[in-house]
Amino acid sequence: MTVSAFRALHHGRTSGDPLVLPGPWDAASARVFADAGFPALAAPSAGVAASVGYKDGATPAAEMFAAVARIVRAVSVPVSADIEAGYGLPPKELVERLLDTGAVGCNLEDSADGALLDPQEQADRLAQVRAAAGERLFINARVDTYVRGVPDGTDPETETIARARLYAAAGADCIYPIAAPPESLPRLAAAVPAPLNVFAVPDGPTPRRLGELGATRITFGPGLQLQAMAAVREIADRLHAL
Repeated sequence: MTVSAFRALHHGRTSGDPLVLPGPWDAASARVFADAGFPALAAPSAGVAASVGYKDGATPAAEMFAAVARIVRAVSVPVSADIEAGYGLPPKELVERLLDTGAVGCNLEDSADGALLDPQEQADRLAQVRAAAGERLFINARVDTYVRGVPDGTDPETETIARARLYAAAGADCIYPIAAPPESLPRLAAAVPAPLNVFAVPDGPTPRRLGELGATRITFGPGLQLQAMAAVREIADRLHAL
């Protein structure tokens, strides 16, 4: 599937039918999700980091790109990759290295070292990435207002919408207000002129319900990898008890 076909998966969806993208952390998990019939996958940086022995945010760029390339090679469905804030790479180099993996899309977040970046500077960087990529990449712009916090006296929802609009105007294909509360989703979806990516958690609303609230696309971050590791721990405990 080409990037244009992947982009098309995000449009024309009905309420309650969001695009569900499981997050593989290695080639084996990618094959499982693809074989289950999912039309595309979204590799999370935290899950990939765990699979190659790093803490989230500490994976060297070369190892992250190599891991993404292995995931892409393992499946015939398109793969988008979480590349954090871009590893400090210039936009052109970032785009070319990502395209070399075979990925059709990426997440780019608007925080670094635990703090939000200036929204206009982030919008300018997104525009530079878009210019370097043309239509070759689907750009999912992550908004970190709910995970990093906003200045005192600032309304998180208002700040999220302002950033989202800037990023959409800069060329982002999709907006990802990670950890946005479910009750905010209808207002965010109405105010943001781009598809909305929503992070699903095990004890939260179902993907279908998130779609009804305004989500176009559902991802899971490292959640599926954590569930898999919990199952492995149970197996290990049973073996150790024999």
